[in-house]
Amino acid sequence: MDNQTARTNRLGEERIGKLLKEFSIPAITGMMINALYYVVDSVLIGQFAGTDALAGVAITFPFFGVMMAVAMLFGIGSTSLISIHLGQHKREDAEHIAAQGMLLLIAVPLLISVVGYIFLDPLLLHIGATPSILPHARDYLSILLLGSVLQSISMGMNNYIRADGNPKVAMQTMIIGAVMNAILGVLFIGVFRWGTKGAAVATVIAWGISAAWVLHYFFSGQSELKIHAKRLMPNKHWILKIVAIGSAPFALQIAISIVTVILNNSLIYYGGLLPIQKGGELAVSVMGAVSRFSMLIMMPIFGINQGAQPIIGYNYGAQKFDRVRKTLKLAIIAASIIAIGGFIIVTIFAKQLMMAFNKDDVEFIKLGTNVLRIYMLLLPIVGFQIVSSNYFQAIGKPMKAMVLSLSRQILIFIPLVFILPNIGNWGLYGVIWAGPLSDLLATVLTGIMIFVEMKNLSKK
Repeated sequence: MDNQTARTNRLGEERIGKLLKEFSIPAITGMMINALYYVVDSVLIGQFAGTDALAGVAITFPFFGVMMAVAMLFGIGSTSLISIHLGQHKREDAEHIAAQGMLLLIAVPLLISVVGYIFLDPLLLHIGATPSILPHARDYLSILLLGSVLQSISMGMNNYIRADGNPKVAMQTMIIGAVMNAILGVLFIGVFRWGTKGAAVATVIAWGISAAWVLHYFFSGQSELKIHAKRLMPNKHWILKIVAIGSAPFALQIAISIVTVILNNSLIYYGGLLPIQKGGELAVSVMGAVSRFSMLIMMPIFGINQGAQPIIGYNYGAQKFDRVRKTLKLAIIAASIIAIGGFIIVTIFAKQLMMAFNKDDVEFIKLGTNVLRIYMLLLPIVGFQIVSSNYFQAIGKPMKAMVLSLSRQILIFIPLVFILPNIGNWGLYGVIWAGPLSDLLATVLTGIMIFVEMKNLSKK
């Protein structure tokens, strides 16, 4: 057995705790560094360009979310299938899947970029951009669209590296991109004062560096998975399987984008009813800052997901169900510890965290402190919900994963956004309370489904 084969086979043999630690820590490290950049990026924009610029960046999140959704659809969909087929010792099929995923990660983002450029301003206005924040949003998004293919390759194919049994290289991909992003962000925003344009240029350059790193790994002979040119011709059989498996994280990310559009419009409307000047724009900028902190806490949980996915997928494919259950249990425990820690930090230091974005805007700090504490109120239970949803993704049951993912982001959250503001005088705070209440209801649903799944798995 060669070293590369042994690297993947050990997923079914080594101690679960050791494997989860080995695969999750690099992913957590890379994603945390990546998340820290986006927080620093927003801090620099808020401090040097003002709250309108911060709101302009926040308003573009649905577009950025669509780009991420495409990378997840083809990247995670391919990776789940690759892990399962490697567990079944079907390497040729795994390599064919990898090539088809790469083809999709290049072609679809190109199409999205063209459409985005043609309809840029109308789309921005439709998702809630006001005249004061439209120029900032346009400057930011028009540059990001230029790098959509680079982002898709660096994010989507980085998942392949973990399935290939090399989590440290996957971590290096994210670290390299994030560090370059941060350095260039400080230079372009803080020194050159390019505002949102500087933030976007820094991001695209970093994507390009990460994409080059990933492609070098696969085409320089380092990888066990080989991507051959002859397998890049579209194959309907594998494309449909990739789309089916990747539909859950894709739907979740699209759901987040849809929710963001609805949320931004609700924030503009109900924030405009506040007895302060430009209350709508202020509410959007506050939620933009809150979402950055949420991302900072969620990224380690997503890192645990990424670490657990190849372990669960491989052992499920190999029918080692005791190892599947143990991996899920340890992943839930680790994710819950992170979520509880994040909740404690946010609760104690909410005001100081908001001041990091704009220390001079009293209304921003006051509103942001209240919103941050409310929105993160049920954070301790979110780790269980996210990891359990990912379990169904890892074992190739995308419909269940999709239901659980959408329950929190669309099926529950959106109705609450429309209902709660109209109860009494809740208004803007009704929009905010929709977040923790949807977390609660989605976690209950997830608990029921994972309990049934574990009983069925025990029978096997």
